[in-house]
Formats: sequence, structure tokens, C-alpha cells
Amino acid sequence: MPGKSRKLTVKSKIWIEDENGDVVFGSGRLHILSAVEEHGSILAAAKALGMSYRAVWGKIKATEDRLGQPILTRRTGGIHGGGSELTPFARALLERFRHLDTLIRTTSDTLFQGLFMDALAQKPAGTASGPSGETRGS
Repeated sequence: MPGKSRKLTVKSKIWIEDENGDVVFGSGRLHILSAVEEHGSILAAAKALGMSYRAVWGKIKATEDRLGQPILTRRTGGIHGGGSELTPFARALLERFRHLDTLIRTTSDTLFQGLFMDALAQKPAGTASGPSGETRGS
């Protein structure tokens, strides 16, 4: 519909891969580690995310293997129960990934506005629209 303004947005999703194309870190791992940090254990994080313990553990293990260092410190059962907490490296990883994601989204929004939306707002040369918003000759 000519003349009708629509709100358009650009969406971006980033993740980090290794040289084999395997995911090392992305928004899914960010949510998992944030949940572990909030709930204090892999099991509680899995429940909060609606995922199986095995799926969460598998993603954590794959990330640790691909990075070559631990991202969780684990405490086994005992009287007070077990739990997990993020290593300082994992906390830095989360902080940097969030920062990178924010920068990419902000930059994408700016580029989209300048390159795409500004072009849509311009009328093609040599066309004039009548009172109904229709281009003459159509």
C-alpha cells in the first residue's frame, strides 16, 4: 500500500564458532550460564529453562572443551548439597558477549536506518502521486 508507513526493524543474532564451525558461545549458552549463576546449580538452571539436565550439561561441557578451560566450578553433594558457580573467566565471557551483542545490535539498527529506511522513505525519481496516494500511470 503506497503511502502507508510501516515500522520495520532489523534483527541480528551472533554466536562464536571454532575453526570447525562448532558453536562455542552464543545466546543459548548465555542464558544457560546466567541461569546457573542465578540458581546455583546446573539442575536448577535446567529446570528454570525447561531443559533437561543432560542437554544443559552437554552444552556446558562442549563450551569448556572448545575453549580449553572450565567455565563452572562444581561442588559435589554432601550435607549442604552440591552446586555450581561461574568461574571468573566465565563471568568475563558473559560480560564481553553481552557488550558485543549490544554493540552489534546498536550498529545494525543505525546502519539499517541509514541504508535501508532512508532509501524507502524517498520517492523514486520521475513519479508523482495523486490525492489517493497512487502513482500516476499505474
